[in-house]
Amino acid sequence: MRIDELYKTRKPGISFEIFPPKRDSYLKDIEPVVEILADLKPDYISITFGAGGSVADNRTMDIARLIKDKYHVEPMVHMTCLNYSRDEIDVVAREMEEYGIENVLALRGDRREGFPEKKDFRYANELTEYLVSKGHDFCIAGGCYPEGHLECPDKKTDIVNLKKKVDAGDTLLISQLFFDNGFFYDFVSRARETGIGVTITPGIMPVINRAMIERMTPTCGASLPPRFRKIMERYGDNKDALFDAGMSYLVSQAVDLMASGSEGIHLYSMNRADVARRLVDSLKNLV
Repeated sequence: MRIDELYKTRKPGISFEIFPPKRDSYLKDIEPVVEILADLKPDYISITFGAGGSVADNRTMDIARLIKDKYHVEPMVHMTCLNYSRDEIDVVAREMEEYGIENVLALRGDRREGFPEKKDFRYANELTEYLVSKGHDFCIAGGCYPEGHLECPDKKTDIVNLKKKVDAGDTLLISQLFFDNGFFYDFVSRARETGIGVTITPGIMPVINRAMIERMTPTCGASLPPRFRKIMERYGDNKDALFDAGMSYLVSQAVDLMASGSEGIHLYSMNRADVARRLVDSLKNLV
């Protein structure tokens, strides 16, 4: 079922993002996580797609089929376009249709050294336009950036570019991770003022690994508020303490988002089923 159609009948709830493990035994590695996530009754589970890889590498599609066919949860397949041609995108889209997968997250993808860019697509809105032009009946979601895209000169231009995605056919938006809800609320307000009326779901991630957070935040543009920094400084060298403190921060962030009327919660789970379960248990009476 298309996620945008689902949201016409009920309010958005909780969704998860996972990524394909790198080992050849990826299905064996990921299935225990999928089983737990599916048991938590999410709206959908999105699966990342590695930039620069071959479209013949079907790890993303294999996991999407597992989620849909065995666990009966709607999958959302990430589709990046910077490193792919129209013909390669056609291969992925045809596979999605063949397997009954109706939801795609259309992204430009990150620029990465060693992965040459192709000339067919420059921006995510062009990928959305192309999928629509080919007549695919997908729910096409797009990414959005509460603190602005790193390559965008200012927040006003960033919203203008986001409007291009929606005008092209995105019917759902999922935000980049952030740690200060104020950025998200300001972003949604500006988006609505610009005429963007589709569902905007906030994406959040816990701080349970100090090195990972410090590595990720410069590349995704998420700033670290003082309260967040205190958690890392105090508990960063204590794995168990950091997990508890990070989950406490995540839950408080999610509760504030829900209380403020946000349209669901999208958890960047890092393939950690324990993180997803604790969040869902903490919000079970709020969603």
